[in-house]
Amino acid sequence: MSEFFSTSDERHAFAIGFFEVLCPWKAHYKDNLPVPPPLKGEEHYYLGGRALGFITLLLILAGMVKLFKEVLF
Repeated sequence: MSEFFSTSDERHAFAIGFFEVLCPWKAHYKDNLPVPPPLKGEEHYYLGGRALGFITLLLILAGMVKLFKEVLF
């Protein structure tokens, strides 16, 4: 577990994936294209960031729907 997020490349790849989904930004990595330099060797952190970003986005949207229901109805 001490090697989890132990380098800046790992943290950077995770952050890119997370914020691509949450913001949403244009995807930097596609399966049919070469891997961009910041993600080379760290694709699994990138995909993990995208997965967590998607879950976070769903929770934010669910919270907004609940808030609007409380305010409007």
